[in-house]
Amino acid sequence: MAKGFSSSSSSMLPWLGLALILLIADQFTKILILGYYQLGDRTLVTSFFNIVRVHNTGAAFSFLADASGWQRWFFTGIGAVAIAVILWMLKAHPGQKLFSFALACILGGAIGNVIDRVRYGYVVDFLDFHWGTWHFPAFNIADSAISIGAACLILDELLRVRKTK
Repeated sequence: MAKGFSSSSSSMLPWLGLALILLIADQFTKILILGYYQLGDRTLVTSFFNIVRVHNTGAAFSFLADASGWQRWFFTGIGAVAIAVILWMLKAHPGQKLFSFALACILGGAIGNVIDRVRYGYVVDFLDFHWGTWHFPAFNIADSAISIGAACLILDELLRVRKTK
């Protein structure tokens, strides 16, 4: 073990690696969208899926997107606090695989969206699923990672509660 690394910090390295992979995938896809699409451009991929370029100044599902600008720093702050709490929790529980997987997914996604808010003042969304004229709000890789992580946290808790009964 390298000098200066405790066993808990080295055992959380795989989870930090997963978060980094998700972050890189998120930022790479957003760079592609920003490089090849203008705001509002869309490409029909299937009868139910488009690639679009959308700027989300709000939170999930564009919550508070129409606010006067304060929400950029509010959601950046929430993201920064979430990142710190997740890092602390990963350090404390690196051996809990499903729990740590969930936290790593949320961590990678949270960092990706915080980077967007700081760099651009909005989050770059580009995945657009639809049925007829109904469109699910556009989202990105970071949002997907956060959603998968949240679902895994719920599953982890359900399994924990079931195990204690």
